[in-house]
Amino acid sequence: MNASHLTDPSPFPPPSRNGAAPPPAARRWTDRPAHPLRRAEDRPPPRATVSLVVPARNEARNIPWVFEQIPDCVDEVLLVDGDSSDATVHMARQCLPTVRHVRQKGPGKGNALRTGFLAADGDYIVMIDADGSMLPEEIPHFLHFLDNGYDFVKGSRFIAGGGSLDITRIRRWGNHALLAMVNRLYDAHLTDLCYGYCAFRRSFLDDLDLHSTGFEIETEMIAHALRSGLRIAEVPSLELPRRSGHSNLHAVSDGRRVLRTLLAERPGAQSAAARSD
Repeated sequence: MNASHLTDPSPFPPPSRNGAAPPPAARRWTDRPAHPLRRAEDRPPPRATVSLVVPARNEARNIPWVFEQIPDCVDEVLLVDGDSSDATVHMARQCLPTVRHVRQKGPGKGNALRTGFLAADGDYIVMIDADGSMLPEEIPHFLHFLDNGYDFVKGSRFIAGGGSLDITRIRRWGNHALLAMVNRLYDAHLTDLCYGYCAFRRSFLDDLDLHSTGFEIETEMIAHALRSGLRIAEVPSLELPRRSGHSNLHAVSDGRRVLRTLLAERPGAQSAAARSD
């Protein structure tokens, strides 16, 4: 697992240097109980609530598999439907009667996600695709880092424990080139870019300041998280092939949109545009 662009120290205690035993004072401190003794009436802090946003368009055949994998830590599921012509919404309600159906405002994945984010009520928001390419069982790994002080957590297919059974050569090359640009522009050390399995604290939604309408919203989120100084962590994720149907992603045209987004959002670009006005 990789953590990058931290503004605060890591929430995890550093290991001892060279594996040596800690000094006596440190040993005395670590000999104490992990938590102070509590009174009988004390209660642990409330658990953060989790909203899962699922954008979908004509995914009726994939919804049952995705929904049956959703872990119990998710408190609400929002299906953002993009005017599906099949039984996507009906299937979602059959599989999960508590699902919240949100009608998408405007075309494109970006519009779907922004609509879902605004409708979500949870303390944490997780986004996942409806085509079965992302494993819902990985959600607790994302939440673990949010619980331990990070603000934005993204999946990576290119760190130990991650992988892809679906990526093509051209998509891999494009992702690598665009990722190198992001790391250079923001002095970051991310390992994956064009992968939309992310989770973040809802309190930072305004800081993410999202406007994109298409697939480039995933890159916009990361660029704005870096620009805002959010504490970002990457977790390993396995990308699976779409279970059925055809993807709406077009590698070349959507790659160009991602590139335009990066150039428009690069550090200093907005201030330069404002001066020219």
